[in-house]
Amino acid sequence: MSAPAIRIEHATRSSRAGLVLFAVVFVVLVAAPWWGGRQHLRLLAEIYAFVALASLWNLLAGYAGLVSVGQQAYVGLGAYLLFALAMLVGVPALWTIPIIGIVAALVSIPVAALIFRLRGHYFAIGTWVVAEVFRLLASQVSVLGGGSGISLPVGIVLAIAQGRQMREFVIYWLALALLVAILALVVWLLRSRYGLALTAIRDNELAARSNGIDVGRVKLVVYVLTAAGTAMVGALIFLQKLRISPDTAFSVTDWTAIVIFITVIGGIGRLEGPIIGAIVFFVLRELLADYGTVYLLTLGVVAIAVMLKAPQGIWGLIAGRFGWQLFPLERRVVYLGGEQPAKCA
Repeated sequence: MSAPAIRIEHATRSSRAGLVLFAVVFVVLVAAPWWGGRQHLRLLAEIYAFVALASLWNLLAGYAGLVSVGQQAYVGLGAYLLFALAMLVGVPALWTIPIIGIVAALVSIPVAALIFRLRGHYFAIGTWVVAEVFRLLASQVSVLGGGSGISLPVGIVLAIAQGRQMREFVIYWLALALLVAILALVVWLLRSRYGLALTAIRDNELAARSNGIDVGRVKLVVYVLTAAGTAMVGALIFLQKLRISPDTAFSVTDWTAIVIFITVIGGIGRLEGPIIGAIVFFVLRELLADYGTVYLLTLGVVAIAVMLKAPQGIWGLIAGRFGWQLFPLERRVVYLGGEQPAKCA
């Protein structure tokens, strides 16, 4: 008896609606310079940066199982590379960003060779140690301000675009473009054969190895891509800030703790999770930031409540109840003979 003809489908009704919604929101956000003020653009660019960082950390921890608490290493690396390339080499500030991605990817390979020898919580501690080493090295670079930091020269800033308003627009559009590029990269990766391998690794790493998956290679690819993307986002963040110092560039609170909070409450292991988590975080920050300790306590209470009531995160709870997905990542086997499709992954 011959095997039935089949076809693999990714899209569902909810994912098609989600892509339409995403396209509409994207058009609205592209036009933000015409309907939003300077503060709105800066806030939106900051949100884009955190969604991008959280999406990359989610790919690393939620899919590859590499729980890192030292991603600030690559945020700071990207920021310092921006200042070094622009100030010491003379590369235009905007052109440094793709170069930074390549350099960070190359730097991450020997780092991975070292920390991949560690497992579990030892790996997490190892990533933090690497970040501290990067911070200490940056503080020794006197030409970039040493421990006190340095500001980007006015000439480099003016070369981005003529006029302050246009510079704000350019940086805003670049932040949005980088976020969309990172989300597209994650979608492409998860829909490729690496996505199948990551799903197998996430479900059972031992079983994945026994089925012939090169777990080390898959994790290395994810780690290198995450490092490159994180460094590019870090460069963009400090291009907006215009000043850098080791403590701000390699801050574990700003660039790792908040990112983990966003991912966990949104839904780790789900592409939509960082988007939902970022919305919740920034709403809480805008409402409660002026209340000091109350703000921090509220973040803690929200995190604990979500972990207790919805261990899969807010989007995990929604997706589990309604079966929604905003991005076409689910694989379904469709029998061409007309039989009902069955979920495959």
